Amino acid sequence: IVSRALPDVRDGLKPSQRRILVAMNDLNLSPGSSRVKCAKISGDTSGNYHPHGESVIYPTLVRMAQEWNMRHVLVDKQGNFGSIAGLPAA
Repeated sequence: IVSRALPDVRDGLKPSQRRILVAMNDLNLSPGSSRVKCAKISGDTSGNYHPHGESVIYPTLVRMAQEWNMRHVLVDKQGNFGSIAGLPAA
């Protein structure tokens, strides 16, 4: 359990998910705003909030957009984000 990030009791988010949402807020991304590529969000999150590398940010962002992985979808997706049948995201 020590090597895994546990969800916070207050909101149920893991630290990497919270960092992604903060970076998206800094980019003024909201449901009504224009779309931005995942690379922009991953880069800003890695550069500003997550110094441990970018390899975990994109899969976390993809999981946050998949309705079969999250109870409440946190990211409005556009494009190939995988499928419930196990096909990977682009």
